[in-house]
Amino acid sequence: MSNSSKNTVGDKGLIAPEHIKQIQPYIPGKPIDDLVRELGLRPEQVVKLASNENPLGMPESAKQAIEHELKGLGRYPDPGGYALKQVIAKRLDVPAGWITLGNGSNDILELVGMALLEPGYSAVYSQYAFVVYRLATQARGAEHIVVPAKDFGHDLNAMFEAIADNTRVVFIANPNNPTGTFLTSRDVTTFLERVHAAHGNRVTVVLDEAYNEYLPDDIRIDSVALVKRFENLVVSRSFSKAYGLAGLRVGFGLAQPALTDLMARVRQPFNVNSLAQAAAIAAFQDDAFLARSAEVNAAGKKQLQEAFDRLGLTYVPSYANFVLVHVGDANAVNQALLKRGVIVRPVGADGLPEWLRISIGLPEENAILIRAMTEVLGKEAA
Repeated sequence: MSNSSKNTVGDKGLIAPEHIKQIQPYIPGKPIDDLVRELGLRPEQVVKLASNENPLGMPESAKQAIEHELKGLGRYPDPGGYALKQVIAKRLDVPAGWITLGNGSNDILELVGMALLEPGYSAVYSQYAFVVYRLATQARGAEHIVVPAKDFGHDLNAMFEAIADNTRVVFIANPNNPTGTFLTSRDVTTFLERVHAAHGNRVTVVLDEAYNEYLPDDIRIDSVALVKRFENLVVSRSFSKAYGLAGLRVGFGLAQPALTDLMARVRQPFNVNSLAQAAAIAAFQDDAFLARSAEVNAAGKKQLQEAFDRLGLTYVPSYANFVLVHVGDANAVNQALLKRGVIVRPVGADGLPEWLRISIGLPEENAILIRAMTEVLGKEAA
Protein backbone atom coordinates (compact mmCIF):
# COMPACT_ATOMS: atom_id res chain seq x y z
CA MET A 1 0.00 0.00 0.00
CA SER A 2 1.41 3.41 -0.94
CA ASN A 3 1.97 6.11 1.65
CA SER A 4 -0.59 8.28 -0.10
CA SER A 5 -3.34 5.83 0.82
CA LYS A 6 -2.49 5.90 4.52
CA ASN A 7 -3.59 8.57 6.94
CA THR A 8 -3.11 9.19 10.64
CA VAL A 9 -6.24 9.14 12.76
CA GLY A 10 -6.61 11.56 15.65
CA ASP A 11 -3.56 12.29 17.80
CA LYS A 12 -2.61 8.71 18.66
CA GLY A 13 -0.49 8.07 15.60
CA LEU A 14 -2.88 5.44 14.29
CA ILE A 15 -2.66 4.65 10.60
CA ALA A 16 -5.65 3.77 8.45
CA PRO A 17 -6.41 3.81 4.71
CA GLU A 18 -8.46 6.78 3.59
CA HIS A 19 -11.21 4.56 2.19
CA ILE A 20 -11.65 2.97 5.63
CA LYS A 21 -11.81 6.34 7.36
CA GLN A 22 -14.58 7.40 5.00
CA ILE A 23 -16.88 4.48 5.88
CA GLN A 24 -20.09 5.47 7.63
CA PRO A 25 -20.76 2.52 9.95
CA TYR A 26 -23.96 0.56 9.53
CA ILE A 27 -26.73 1.79 11.83
CA PRO A 28 -29.07 -1.05 12.84
CA GLY A 29 -32.68 -0.75 13.92
CA LYS A 30 -33.02 0.51 17.48
CA PRO A 31 -32.98 -2.39 19.97
CA ILE A 32 -35.97 -2.80 22.29
CA ASP A 33 -33.70 -2.71 25.35
CA ASP A 34 -32.37 0.72 24.36
CA LEU A 35 -35.84 2.22 24.19
CA VAL A 36 -36.81 0.54 27.47
CA ARG A 37 -33.82 2.16 29.19
CA GLU A 38 -34.34 5.56 27.60
CA LEU A 39 -38.07 5.92 28.31
CA GLY A 40 -38.51 3.72 31.34
CA LEU A 41 -40.91 1.43 29.50
CA ARG A 42 -41.49 -2.25 30.08
CA PRO A 43 -40.37 -4.53 27.22
CA GLU A 44 -43.95 -5.67 26.64
CA GLN A 45 -44.92 -2.03 25.99
CA VAL A 46 -42.56 -1.79 23.02
CA VAL A 47 -43.37 -2.83 19.45
CA LYS A 48 -40.35 -3.17 17.20
CA LEU A 49 -41.10 -2.85 13.49
CA ALA A 50 -37.68 -1.64 12.39
CA SER A 51 -35.49 -4.56 11.33
CA ASN A 52 -37.58 -6.74 9.00
CA GLU A 53 -37.60 -9.62 11.47
CA ASN A 54 -40.15 -12.41 11.37
CA PRO A 55 -42.85 -11.52 13.94
CA LEU A 56 -43.51 -15.22 14.51
CA GLY A 57 -40.01 -15.60 15.89
CA MET A 58 -38.03 -18.81 15.59
CA PRO A 59 -39.84 -21.99 14.48
CA GLU A 60 -40.30 -24.66 17.12
CA SER A 61 -38.41 -27.10 14.92
CA ALA A 62 -35.33 -24.89 15.10
CA LYS A 63 -35.63 -24.51 18.87
CA GLN A 64 -35.63 -28.29 19.26
CA ALA A 65 -32.61 -28.60 16.97
CA ILE A 66 -30.73 -26.05 19.06
CA GLU A 67 -31.52 -27.89 22.29
CA HIS A 68 -30.12 -31.08 20.79
CA GLU A 69 -26.96 -29.27 19.69
CA LEU A 70 -26.18 -27.66 23.06
CA LYS A 71 -24.22 -30.64 24.31
CA GLY A 72 -21.61 -30.18 21.59
CA LEU A 73 -20.79 -26.51 22.11
CA GLY A 74 -17.41 -27.28 23.64
CA ARG A 75 -16.19 -28.12 20.16
CA TYR A 76 -15.83 -26.02 17.03
CA PRO A 77 -18.64 -26.12 14.48
CA ASP A 78 -18.28 -28.05 11.26
CA PRO A 79 -16.17 -25.61 9.23
CA GLY A 80 -17.66 -26.75 5.94
CA GLY A 81 -21.26 -27.02 7.16
CA TYR A 82 -21.61 -30.43 5.54
CA ALA A 83 -25.06 -31.34 6.89
CA LEU A 84 -26.60 -27.93 6.14
CA LYS A 85 -25.14 -27.89 2.64
CA GLN A 86 -26.57 -31.35 1.96
CA VAL A 87 -30.06 -30.20 2.95
CA ILE A 88 -29.82 -27.08 0.77
CA ALA A 89 -28.32 -29.01 -2.14
CA LYS A 90 -31.08 -31.62 -2.08
CA ARG A 91 -33.89 -29.07 -1.85
CA LEU A 92 -32.51 -26.77 -4.55
CA ASP A 93 -31.02 -29.49 -6.78
CA VAL A 94 -27.50 -28.06 -6.89
CA PRO A 95 -24.15 -29.64 -6.06
CA ALA A 96 -23.14 -29.06 -2.44
CA GLY A 97 -19.88 -27.65 -3.77
CA TRP A 98 -21.80 -24.71 -5.23
CA ILE A 99 -22.92 -23.55 -1.78
CA THR A 100 -21.12 -21.02 0.43
CA LEU A 101 -22.37 -20.60 3.99
CA GLY A 102 -22.29 -17.16 5.57
CA ASN A 103 -22.76 -15.39 8.86
CA GLY A 104 -26.04 -14.10 7.47
CA SER A 105 -26.42 -13.31 3.79
CA ASN A 106 -24.63 -10.04 4.63
CA ASP A 107 -21.50 -12.18 4.93
CA ILE A 108 -21.98 -13.51 1.40
CA LEU A 109 -22.07 -9.94 0.07
CA GLU A 110 -18.87 -9.14 1.95
CA LEU A 111 -17.17 -12.30 0.67
CA VAL A 112 -17.91 -11.24 -2.89
CA GLY A 113 -16.39 -7.84 -2.15
CA MET A 114 -13.28 -9.35 -0.57
CA ALA A 115 -12.82 -11.83 -3.41
CA LEU A 116 -13.36 -9.50 -6.35
CA LEU A 117 -12.89 -5.85 -5.38
CA GLU A 118 -9.84 -3.71 -4.64
CA PRO A 119 -8.64 -0.18 -5.40
CA GLY A 120 -8.86 0.43 -9.13
CA TYR A 121 -11.96 -1.71 -9.57
CA SER A 122 -15.60 -0.65 -9.36
CA ALA A 123 -18.98 -1.99 -8.28
CA VAL A 124 -22.34 -0.98 -9.75
CA TYR A 125 -25.46 -0.77 -7.62
CA SER A 126 -28.71 1.16 -7.53
CA GLN A 127 -29.66 4.27 -5.64
CA TYR A 128 -31.85 3.25 -2.67
CA ALA A 129 -30.38 -0.25 -2.64
CA PHE A 130 -29.18 -2.21 0.40
CA VAL A 131 -26.57 -0.21 2.30
CA VAL A 132 -24.16 -3.16 2.55
CA TYR A 133 -23.38 -2.86 -1.17
CA ARG A 134 -21.87 0.53 -0.43
CA LEU A 135 -20.07 -0.76 2.65
CA ALA A 136 -18.66 -3.85 0.93
CA THR A 137 -17.38 -1.67 -1.90
CA GLN A 138 -15.97 1.06 0.33
CA ALA A 139 -14.15 -1.39 2.62
CA ARG A 140 -12.14 -2.64 -0.38
CA GLY A 141 -11.25 0.85 -1.60
CA ALA A 142 -13.14 0.23 -4.83
CA GLU A 143 -15.05 2.82 -6.86
CA HIS A 144 -18.80 3.26 -6.43
CA ILE A 145 -20.99 3.51 -9.53
CA VAL A 146 -24.43 4.40 -8.16
CA VAL A 147 -27.20 4.33 -10.75
CA PRO A 148 -30.28 6.52 -10.19
CA ALA A 149 -33.34 4.54 -9.17
CA LYS A 150 -36.39 4.10 -11.38
CA ASP A 151 -39.67 4.21 -9.47
CA PHE A 152 -37.69 3.53 -6.27
CA GLY A 153 -36.22 0.36 -7.76
CA HIS A 154 -33.46 -0.82 -10.06
CA ASP A 155 -33.14 0.62 -13.56
CA LEU A 156 -31.45 -2.40 -15.14
CA ASN A 157 -30.95 -0.75 -18.52
CA ALA A 158 -29.12 2.15 -16.89
CA MET A 159 -27.15 -0.23 -14.69
CA PHE A 160 -25.99 -2.18 -17.74
CA GLU A 161 -24.89 1.03 -19.44
CA ALA A 162 -23.05 2.08 -16.27
CA ILE A 163 -20.75 -0.95 -16.27
CA ALA A 164 -17.22 0.32 -16.82
CA ASP A 165 -14.01 -1.34 -17.97
CA ASN A 166 -12.95 -1.68 -14.34
CA THR A 167 -16.30 -2.97 -13.05
CA ARG A 168 -16.06 -6.35 -11.38
CA VAL A 169 -19.36 -6.61 -9.44
CA VAL A 170 -22.97 -5.59 -9.96
CA PHE A 171 -25.25 -5.85 -6.92
CA ILE A 172 -29.00 -6.37 -7.39
CA ALA A 173 -31.50 -6.75 -4.52
CA ASN A 174 -34.72 -8.50 -5.46
CA PRO A 175 -36.98 -7.66 -3.67
CA ASN A 176 -35.11 -4.49 -2.84
CA ASN A 177 -34.39 -3.21 0.64
CA PRO A 178 -35.40 -0.56 1.75
CA THR A 179 -37.99 0.16 -0.95
CA GLY A 180 -39.65 -3.24 -1.43
CA THR A 181 -39.64 -3.12 -5.24
CA PHE A 182 -39.38 -6.23 -7.41
CA LEU A 183 -37.83 -7.16 -10.76
CA THR A 184 -39.50 -9.81 -12.89
CA SER A 185 -37.83 -13.01 -14.05
CA ARG A 186 -37.74 -11.65 -17.58
CA ASP A 187 -36.05 -8.43 -16.43
CA VAL A 188 -33.35 -10.24 -14.48
CA THR A 189 -32.73 -12.90 -17.12
CA THR A 190 -32.41 -10.32 -19.89
CA PHE A 191 -29.96 -8.32 -17.78
CA LEU A 192 -27.81 -11.39 -17.11
CA GLU A 193 -27.82 -12.28 -20.80
CA ARG A 194 -26.70 -8.76 -21.74
CA VAL A 195 -23.96 -8.63 -19.11
CA HIS A 196 -22.58 -12.03 -20.04
CA ALA A 197 -22.70 -11.31 -23.77
CA ALA A 198 -20.87 -8.00 -23.34
CA HIS A 199 -18.45 -8.84 -20.54
CA GLY A 200 -18.29 -12.61 -20.16
CA ASN A 201 -17.24 -13.69 -16.68
CA ARG A 202 -15.29 -10.47 -16.02
CA VAL A 203 -18.32 -8.94 -14.30
CA THR A 204 -19.99 -10.89 -11.50
CA VAL A 205 -23.66 -10.21 -10.82
CA VAL A 206 -24.89 -10.69 -7.24
CA LEU A 207 -28.62 -11.37 -6.98
CA ASP A 208 -29.52 -10.69 -3.34
CA GLU A 209 -32.72 -12.58 -2.51
CA ALA A 210 -33.00 -12.06 1.25
CA TYR A 211 -36.78 -11.61 0.94
CA ASN A 212 -37.37 -14.24 -1.74
CA GLU A 213 -39.53 -16.49 0.43
CA TYR A 214 -42.18 -13.78 0.84
CA LEU A 215 -42.90 -13.70 -2.89
CA PRO A 216 -45.95 -15.46 -4.33
CA ASP A 217 -45.01 -18.65 -6.16
CA ASP A 218 -46.29 -17.35 -9.49
CA ILE A 219 -43.78 -14.49 -9.67
CA ARG A 220 -40.79 -15.94 -7.82
CA ILE A 221 -37.70 -16.16 -10.04
CA ASP A 222 -36.09 -19.55 -10.62
CA SER A 223 -32.71 -18.15 -9.64
CA VAL A 224 -31.27 -21.65 -9.18
CA ALA A 225 -31.79 -22.24 -12.90
CA LEU A 226 -30.02 -18.94 -13.56
CA VAL A 227 -27.03 -20.01 -11.45
CA LYS A 228 -26.79 -23.19 -13.49
CA ARG A 229 -26.82 -21.14 -16.68
CA PHE A 230 -24.53 -18.21 -15.78
CA GLU A 231 -21.02 -18.74 -14.40
CA ASN A 232 -20.82 -15.08 -13.39
CA LEU A 233 -23.82 -15.15 -11.05
CA VAL A 234 -23.94 -15.36 -7.25
CA VAL A 235 -27.35 -15.74 -5.58
CA SER A 236 -27.50 -14.92 -1.87
CA ARG A 237 -30.25 -16.08 0.49
CA SER A 238 -30.95 -15.49 4.17
CA PHE A 239 -32.38 -17.43 7.11
CA SER A 240 -32.93 -14.17 9.00
CA LYS A 241 -36.27 -13.18 7.50
CA ALA A 242 -38.93 -15.74 6.61
CA TYR A 243 -37.14 -18.54 8.46
CA GLY A 244 -37.06 -16.57 11.73
CA LEU A 245 -33.37 -16.99 12.59
CA ALA A 246 -32.18 -13.36 12.60
CA GLY A 247 -30.37 -13.71 15.94
CA LEU A 248 -28.35 -16.70 14.78
CA ARG A 249 -26.89 -15.05 11.65
CA VAL A 250 -26.89 -17.64 8.89
CA GLY A 251 -27.27 -17.35 5.13
CA PHE A 252 -25.87 -18.92 2.00
CA GLY A 253 -24.69 -18.17 -1.50
CA LEU A 254 -25.12 -20.19 -4.67
CA ALA A 255 -22.59 -19.99 -7.50
CA GLN A 256 -20.70 -22.22 -9.88
CA PRO A 257 -17.32 -23.62 -8.71
CA ALA A 258 -15.00 -20.82 -9.86
CA LEU A 259 -16.80 -18.14 -7.84
CA THR A 260 -17.46 -20.49 -4.93
CA ASP A 261 -13.74 -21.26 -4.75
CA LEU A 262 -12.83 -17.56 -4.61
CA MET A 263 -15.28 -16.92 -1.78
CA ALA A 264 -13.94 -19.95 0.10
CA ARG A 265 -10.45 -18.42 -0.01
CA VAL A 266 -11.55 -15.32 1.93
CA ARG A 267 -14.24 -16.86 4.14
CA GLN A 268 -13.43 -16.96 7.83
CA PRO A 269 -13.12 -20.48 9.28
CA PHE A 270 -16.12 -21.47 11.40
CA ASN A 271 -18.11 -18.45 10.20
CA VAL A 272 -21.43 -20.20 10.91
CA ASN A 273 -21.73 -21.51 14.46
CA SER A 274 -23.07 -24.91 15.49
CA LEU A 275 -26.42 -23.64 16.76
CA ALA A 276 -27.02 -21.65 13.59
CA GLN A 277 -26.25 -24.65 11.39
CA ALA A 278 -28.57 -26.93 13.38
CA ALA A 279 -31.40 -24.39 13.43
CA ALA A 280 -31.04 -23.67 9.72
CA ILE A 281 -31.25 -27.37 8.85
CA ALA A 282 -34.53 -27.62 10.75
CA ALA A 283 -36.01 -24.32 9.53
CA PHE A 284 -35.15 -24.99 5.88
CA GLN A 285 -37.25 -28.15 5.99
CA ASP A 286 -40.13 -26.64 8.01
CA ASP A 287 -42.53 -25.96 5.15
CA ALA A 288 -45.48 -25.34 7.48
CA PHE A 289 -43.66 -22.55 9.32
CA LEU A 290 -42.54 -20.96 6.07
CA ALA A 291 -46.09 -21.01 4.71
CA ARG A 292 -47.40 -19.49 7.94
CA SER A 293 -44.75 -16.74 7.75
CA ALA A 294 -45.80 -15.85 4.22
CA GLU A 295 -49.48 -15.89 5.22
CA VAL A 296 -48.98 -13.59 8.21
CA ASN A 297 -46.86 -11.27 6.10
CA ALA A 298 -49.41 -11.00 3.29
CA ALA A 299 -52.23 -10.22 5.73
CA GLY A 300 -50.09 -7.71 7.62
CA LYS A 301 -49.02 -5.97 4.44
CA LYS A 302 -52.66 -5.55 3.45
CA GLN A 303 -53.45 -4.23 6.95
CA LEU A 304 -50.71 -1.60 6.80
CA GLN A 305 -51.23 -0.49 3.22
CA GLU A 306 -54.98 -0.10 3.71
CA ALA A 307 -54.30 2.01 6.82
CA PHE A 308 -51.84 4.18 4.91
CA ASP A 309 -54.49 4.67 2.24
CA ARG A 310 -56.96 5.84 4.90
CA LEU A 311 -54.35 8.23 6.28
CA GLY A 312 -53.67 9.62 2.82
CA LEU A 313 -50.04 8.50 2.89
CA THR A 314 -47.98 7.63 -0.17
CA TYR A 315 -46.16 4.30 0.02
CA VAL A 316 -44.23 2.02 -2.30
CA PRO A 317 -46.18 -1.20 -2.98
CA SER A 318 -44.05 -3.85 -1.31
CA TYR A 319 -42.97 -7.35 -2.30
CA ALA A 320 -41.09 -7.90 0.97
CA ASN A 321 -41.92 -7.91 4.70
CA PHE A 322 -41.89 -4.14 5.15
CA VAL A 323 -43.48 -1.06 3.61
CA LEU A 324 -41.72 2.20 2.74
CA VAL A 325 -44.10 5.07 3.53
CA HIS A 326 -43.82 8.84 3.02
CA VAL A 327 -44.50 10.82 6.21
CA GLY A 328 -42.89 14.21 5.57
CA ASP A 329 -40.66 15.06 8.53
CA ALA A 330 -39.57 11.48 9.10
CA ASN A 331 -37.25 12.28 12.00
CA ALA A 332 -40.02 14.06 13.92
CA VAL A 333 -42.53 11.31 13.21
CA ASN A 334 -40.00 8.67 14.23
CA GLN A 335 -39.30 10.41 17.55
CA ALA A 336 -43.00 10.74 18.26
CA LEU A 337 -43.51 7.04 17.56
CA LEU A 338 -40.60 6.12 19.83
CA LYS A 339 -42.24 8.01 22.69
CA ARG A 340 -45.26 5.78 22.14
CA GLY A 341 -43.13 2.66 22.29
CA VAL A 342 -43.11 1.98 18.54
CA ILE A 343 -39.78 1.46 16.79
CA VAL A 344 -39.65 1.90 13.01
CA ARG A 345 -36.75 2.61 10.66
CA PRO A 346 -35.86 6.08 9.35
CA VAL A 347 -34.08 5.79 6.00
CA GLY A 348 -32.56 9.22 5.63
CA ALA A 349 -29.12 7.62 5.38
CA ASP A 350 -30.40 5.83 2.26
CA GLY A 351 -31.30 9.15 0.65
CA LEU A 352 -34.96 9.04 1.71
CA PRO A 353 -35.24 11.61 4.53
CA GLU A 354 -39.04 11.94 4.32
CA TRP A 355 -39.75 8.21 4.45
CA LEU A 356 -40.00 5.49 7.08
CA ARG A 357 -39.48 1.79 6.49
CA ILE A 358 -41.96 -0.13 8.61
CA SER A 359 -41.61 -3.88 9.10
CA ILE A 360 -44.76 -5.98 9.01
CA GLY A 361 -45.63 -7.41 12.42
CA LEU A 362 -48.35 -9.49 13.97
CA PRO A 363 -51.90 -8.12 13.54
CA GLU A 364 -51.93 -6.60 17.03
CA GLU A 365 -48.50 -5.03 16.52
CA ASN A 366 -49.60 -3.52 13.23
CA ALA A 367 -52.70 -2.15 14.95
CA ILE A 368 -50.58 -0.44 17.60
CA LEU A 369 -48.43 1.12 14.89
CA ILE A 370 -51.49 2.33 12.98
CA ARG A 371 -53.03 3.93 16.10
CA ALA A 372 -49.74 5.62 16.95
CA MET A 373 -49.25 6.97 13.43
CA THR A 374 -52.83 8.24 13.39
CA GLU A 375 -52.22 10.12 16.65
CA VAL A 376 -48.86 11.50 15.52
CA LEU A 377 -49.93 12.62 12.09
CA GLY A 378 -53.20 13.99 13.43
CA LYS A 379 -51.36 16.14 15.95
CA GLU A 380 -48.93 17.33 13.29
CA ALA A 381 -51.76 18.15 10.92
CA ALA A 382 -53.43 20.19 13.63
